[in-house]
Amino acid sequence: MSAKTILCIGAGYVGGPTMAMIARQCPEYRVLIVDIDAARIRAWQSGEPPIYEPGLKELVAASLNRNLFFSTDVAAGIAEADIIFVSVNTPTKTFGQGAGRAADLQYWEKTARQILAHARRDVIVVEKSTLPVRTAEAMDRILRAAPAAVHFEVLSNPEFLAEGTAVRDLEQPDRVLIGGHDSESGRRAVAALVDVYAHWVPRERILTTNVWSAELSKLAANAFLAQRISSINSLSAICEATEANIGEVARAIGMDPRIGPRFLNASVGFGGSCFKKDILNLVYLCDHYGLGEVARYWEQVVLMNEYQEDRFVRNMVAAMFNTVAGKRIAVFGFAFKADTGDVRESPALRVCQALMAEHASVVVTDPQALPNARLELAVYGDRVTFESDPYTAARGAHAIALVTEWNAFRTLDYRRIYAAMEKPAFVFDGRNCLDHAALHALGFNVLPIGQKPLTHR
Repeated sequence: MSAKTILCIGAGYVGGPTMAMIARQCPEYRVLIVDIDAARIRAWQSGEPPIYEPGLKELVAASLNRNLFFSTDVAAGIAEADIIFVSVNTPTKTFGQGAGRAADLQYWEKTARQILAHARRDVIVVEKSTLPVRTAEAMDRILRAAPAAVHFEVLSNPEFLAEGTAVRDLEQPDRVLIGGHDSESGRRAVAALVDVYAHWVPRERILTTNVWSAELSKLAANAFLAQRISSINSLSAICEATEANIGEVARAIGMDPRIGPRFLNASVGFGGSCFKKDILNLVYLCDHYGLGEVARYWEQVVLMNEYQEDRFVRNMVAAMFNTVAGKRIAVFGFAFKADTGDVRESPALRVCQALMAEHASVVVTDPQALPNARLELAVYGDRVTFESDPYTAARGAHAIALVTEWNAFRTLDYRRIYAAMEKPAFVFDGRNCLDHAALHALGFNVLPIGQKPLTHR
């Protein structure tokens, strides 16, 4: 099946960058991205993407209005498409059966029914959203209700992007995974999608599997990565109790080639749209299939992450004479990680909520995430303030809580900051990314993660 038009339904963190890369690498294809959010589409059309990602603006500009287009007309896009990527939101359910764990598939099913209603030719439908195992089976059942003249082939092509490096991950992926059915039409569909990626991805990095393996691989990858973070964070608590140094422990175990050094940086905790959601989805699936012990194993990864976030605030309160009531706390960073404006499941949200529960006066600063931070914390009204300038945020503060590892926070003039703060002044480094000895020499009381505090009597 030769494709002329590639459609993506969903112009978010995955759909937008992925299609922009395909458009640049495959100039012979017409790439169209549709979304019902008119404001989001206008932002993409303007060349100013609605999400922050290093290099994304330039990537979009390379193809915008040449072979890359954006629209709110979902029906027309479906009618024109030969390959349709489905990249709609699949959040955790907040209601009914499976609430708090299962994936909410209502948007995905509505999209499947739209495809069924408006497709006018044979179509390859590609699952790009992260979905539970065997979701493609339900997609197949919906699309098989189509007239005999239209044939749909459903593939799974999960994304493995890391926010902050998404453009690089798309340009030089460590693997592209495509799952399809073991049938003649399934193999043709897989080959068609392989040909798209083969424009720039070496063939040996393009893996083909059955649909169910591809769907599970995405959940499994995020579960394994989150597990490593929770594992090292659990050890950071032991280090603080025994005066071991988590940095030294991580370096020692990371030099074992069976373990490796990546994802062994202790921190306040993981965040983002994927890890927690995907693990809870995996937990729900395990329970559904009667695998209770497996479900409890993976559930503990999320519980350990929440424990680490709560422990960070408990340590703050304990160090600051068992009260932060009325004290100004400057929270450095609200994005869940550096180089993104995404605040979904950010540790900073739980930290700010806990601090305000202790009646602290919280001021948030972040290079990219302040608009989203305002939305997340709107319920607190004027109890929390927002400052684009970290020096202003820290002025008159009793403590700095560094929650996001932005490079901009590493290079601040902390002598100037210390002079403007209340004394004794505290730094709680939730990412272990600052020069603790230098801060201590300036007069700060420094409390890192998993390391001995540097305090002044």
